[in-house]
This record gives sequence, C-alpha cells and structure tokens, in this order.
Amino acid sequence: MTKKPVFPSENTETRPDVWQDLRALTRARIGLGRSGNAQRTSDVLTFQAAHAQARDAVHTPLDVQAMLAQMNGMPCLCVRSRADDRPTYLRRPDLGRRLAPESLSFLQKGEWDVVFVAADGLSSVATQKGAIPLFRAMLPRLKDWRIAPLVIATQGRVALGDEIASALGARMVVMMIGERPGLSVADSMGVYLTYAPYVGCPDSARNCLSNIHPHGLPTSGAADKLAWLMKEAMRMQLTGVGLKDAAPDSASSDTLPESPLPAIVKDQHV
Repeated sequence: MTKKPVFPSENTETRPDVWQDLRALTRARIGLGRSGNAQRTSDVLTFQAAHAQARDAVHTPLDVQAMLAQMNGMPCLCVRSRADDRPTYLRRPDLGRRLAPESLSFLQKGEWDVVFVAADGLSSVATQKGAIPLFRAMLPRLKDWRIAPLVIATQGRVALGDEIASALGARMVVMMIGERPGLSVADSMGVYLTYAPYVGCPDSARNCLSNIHPHGLPTSGAADKLAWLMKEAMRMQLTGVGLKDAAPDSASSDTLPESPLPAIVKDQHV
C-alpha cells in the first residue's frame, strides 16, 4: 500500500513546524503557511494589522503635552516647521526642514555644546516612546557638557535640527526622529548627529544611528554609541563621512545608570 504524501498545505497535528525556531530570531515574515493557493487567514489578518499600525504611526499627532509631562518640569522648548499640517508635511518635505517664523523668533542664542531635538518625523509613535528615554540615558554620559533645553518639534524633518541648533548657538545637534515605519516595525527611531550645523547642511555631514526600538537597538546601546560619537565629534570637530564608527561594543545595558532627569542646563539663556 502506497503511503499518502503529506503536503505543506495540509494541517496535521503530528507534523512539526520547522520554521518556529527561525521565526523567534526575526521580525520578518518567514515560513508562511498556505491554504490551497492562498495565504492562511491568520497571516493575512496579521499583515493587515501591521499595515494599519504603520499608517497610524505616520498620521497620529505627536502628543507634546505627554512628552512635557515626562520632562518633570525640566526646561523644554516646543517648535514646529513651516508645514502647517500633516498632509502638507507629507507632500512638501522642504517645508519640514525649516522652522516656522514664530518658532524661530523666540529661540535665543546661548553657549551650548549640544541641543537634543525630538521630532515626530514619519513615526510619531517612535518619538513618543523613545526620545525622552534616550535623552535621560544621555545625561550621565555627558556630565560636563553644556546641554541646551530639549526641543520638541512637530512636522519636522532631519534638517530642521540644523536651523534649531544655529538659532540656539549649539555646537552640535542630536536629532531624535521617527523613522519611516515598515510592516515589521512601526516604532523605530533614528538619531542624526551633526557638528557645526547650518541651514543647507548636507547629509554627508551627519552620523546616523537607526533601528532604535525594543526589537532592535536598545536605548542603552544607542546611548553608549551616541556618547562615543559625540565625544569623538567634539575632539575631531566634525561629523559625517570623516567620523568613522569605531565605538567598542557595549559591555552591558546597565553600564551607566538611567538618570532621574537632574538639572543639566547650566546657563538658562533660553
């Protein structure tokens, strides 16, 4: 008697899922099952849910008040770009790179080594979750630095940080911004470091850390690498293609304690 073959599309209780261990190692959709010539209903629904999460990440407004509450009364500035609303922001990237006139008018020059900017970018969800924790993690790593008040920017692109830093007189800017969401991660944040920023600064003059989220680069690891890059940038007086990432691997996620957000602004000029 010929043994009936077992096809991948058949559901059998005894057939092991050979993809199970591999799925635990990646967020990618691998080893998807099928029902006849179509995907399984569960996989289709999971895909549609991920697509909805990506759309929400782009269109959900940044909750500025919630971020201010997380700052516990620490100095913080709120600005916006020249894009008046989200549809304009998505259609006109150029407007997201420049400050609205009313925002630029109240930024006053000071003597700062760095300014951190938290911008919504293309995933406000990522900024909402990751910007303040990363800012907290950086404080004990930059104890002797003159750090300007945190700037929260809405409808912002990466280059918006250049104009903010120039207006504040900061020697460098750290732009923390939501990255374009994908179908596996909708809350990924990127960080762009620029020394001596100015309006029109090219992207080749920046260093970037990306994929900062719970399933990617953790906050502590990003803070370790960012602190190394910042100190090297200050020593070499440059960022971008001339600053190579030779930072040692983080020994532990608990290398430095998370800061309870102490008073770091030494001269409150702003």
